[in-house]
Amino acid sequence: MSENEAQMKEERDKIVRGLEETYRRLVEYKKQINSPMVVIRDGKITEVDAKDMPPTVSYRRKAN
Repeated sequence: MSENEAQMKEERDKIVRGLEETYRRLVEYKKQINSPMVVIRDGKITEVDAKDMPPTVSYRRKAN
């Protein structure tokens, strides 16, 4: 792996960790204010009780 590829992987990993933390905070906030999460399920926009959402999510990316 070249230095540039390693740097790109490190940046992607930081972005993924940021997305995971943002999701965690969003679910926590929505639970506090008793507000539904708006998501797309089966191609339709729908509301889901924040209490029914998993508290964390792990993003996986395909290895090259």
